Amino acid sequence: MLVAWRRVRFTLCISAVLGFLLGRSGETATLIVMGRAIAVGLVCMLIFGIFERWPKRLPSRLPRSVLQLIGIVVAIPFAAALASMIIHDHVQLTEQQQAIAYVSLVLTGVFFAPWIAVGAMLRQRNQFAREQALGFELERSELQRNALDAKLRLLQAQIEPHFLFNTLANVQALVDAGSPQASVVLKSLIAYLRAAVPRMHRPATTVEEEIELVRAYLELMKMRMPDRLQFALRVDRDAGAVECPPAAVLTLVENAIRHGIDPSEDGGSVDVDVSIRDRQCVILVSDTGVGFRSTGAGLGTGLSTLRERLQLAFAGAAHLQLREIEPHGVRAALEFPVRMATSQ
Repeated sequence: MLVAWRRVRFTLCISAVLGFLLGRSGETATLIVMGRAIAVGLVCMLIFGIFERWPKRLPSRLPRSVLQLIGIVVAIPFAAALASMIIHDHVQLTEQQQAIAYVSLVLTGVFFAPWIAVGAMLRQRNQFAREQALGFELERSELQRNALDAKLRLLQAQIEPHFLFNTLANVQALVDAGSPQASVVLKSLIAYLRAAVPRMHRPATTVEEEIELVRAYLELMKMRMPDRLQFALRVDRDAGAVECPPAAVLTLVENAIRHGIDPSEDGGSVDVDVSIRDRQCVILVSDTGVGFRSTGAGLGTGLSTLRERLQLAFAGAAHLQLREIEPHGVRAALEFPVRMATSQ
């Protein structure tokens, strides 16, 4: 602003100090010299502010800072003359003393005002540079956030075909085996997918909704292998409303079925335990399948995709660990910060 209080306050302080020092060494009263110095300082401040904004366009060879300095230097003699006319000294001084006082005021202004103006310009440039750097940083953060959101949506979109293909492969196995349960399983699958697929598009779901999907999925799998699969779901009361990445628990359970229970001749059980510990949501998915060593195959793309989604969603604050348990089986431990879901 042209007359911002901070700028006015700075001008008053500097002008008063210079006027006091100048008045102590001359014949004119110190208060009179201080008043004249303040008047000259305020005029210089106005000239500095005017040429800071006007004219809006300058010749390419004339920097605005040079125009401001020229304006200040030119305005000082006129401002000093005007101040001398308005602010009179009660003591009668000779013309020579008045001329000395005028010249001293002009020389002091011409010497100090440009340097003060240069300091103000440098400070403005530094402030502008900081603001510009902050703007660039905010823009870069926004672009990074958009890129992370896009990548998260891409990874999340990969869940659907991965899950659908695996589940349809299970139905195909029933059909190929001529199982009379194939039609029942297919109907249950259609009903399940109608509820599950829309939830997979959400950026986040709740533990309660996720467990409902897991329960439906395990019931489907139990219909396919009723004598080879047992499961149990245990969820703390306070954990139901915690935000959870869509299909996170489902991916772990599906992985346990595909790589643990299916390859085992005797089948096994899948246990899901959800609890809250120290503001962390801890999800344990344990199976009594064949374990790591007996499968001879990798754990698929589901877990690697899940790790990336967790990294993007929680910025490194989520952890997924798998370890073999005795006498056989695998336990997947998923841990992430507690974020309570907002009501829709």
